[in-house]
Amino acid sequence: MESYEFLAGCYDQLTADVRYRAWADYLERHFARSAIPIRTVLDLACGTGSLTRILAERGYEMIGVDQSEEMLAQAAEKCRDVAGERPIFLHQSMEKLDLYGTVDACVCCLDSVNYVTRPAALRRAFQRVHLFLMPGGLFLFDVNTPEKFRKMDGQVFLDETEDAYCVWRAEFSEKRRICTYGMDIFRRRAGGLWERGQEVHREYAYELGELAGFLREAGFRRIRVCGDRRLRAPREGEERVFFAAWKD
Repeated sequence: MESYEFLAGCYDQLTADVRYRAWADYLERHFARSAIPIRTVLDLACGTGSLTRILAERGYEMIGVDQSEEMLAQAAEKCRDVAGERPIFLHQSMEKLDLYGTVDACVCCLDSVNYVTRPAALRRAFQRVHLFLMPGGLFLFDVNTPEKFRKMDGQVFLDETEDAYCVWRAEFSEKRRICTYGMDIFRRRAGGLWERGQEVHREYAYELGELAGFLREAGFRRIRVCGDRRLRAPREGEERVFFAAWKD
């Protein structure tokens, strides 16, 4: 089964511990340092739209893009009653991003960049983001580091709620630089019956210098690397880092 095809229906339940408002706070700390006012924001790989909605509620004009139709359906329903301007959602992959105009900022959160498992595709994605950013615009994204994937290798994880249950195992191939998650997912249907789905997710272990090179190749000149939701430089062994890149 394709990634998120089954998981989309219970994704929000299983990720209830993600502090989306804290993530939005951190993004806005970067927005405040931007050379141009940030009004229009692209949420690339927006998933079920939790972050999209919060930013829309804070007054930003939002565009959400994701390659999963199932996740986008959840996002559109979640944002249906947003006060003010409702977000626009587009079904696209990152490397084929095609907007109707430019945006002031692009955010890509929760290690979505790692899900692009072909470096050539990620290089194209960065080029497309650069194309649709206003001059002075900001591209902000986070990644799981290779150190994190090495620690996850062979680990088994469990996420459980009243209506959903997910067991997943991580296996990291140093040679292929791929971390594979095999997931068994159970979700409760109407009437109390349970249904089972299986998915395989893969993430690529990008080196920080490699990502900086892709950004420069795409046309970004001012690039900053930060620790996990911090404005300081990442520390040795940090498992998640953020990149902030500005278009000249």
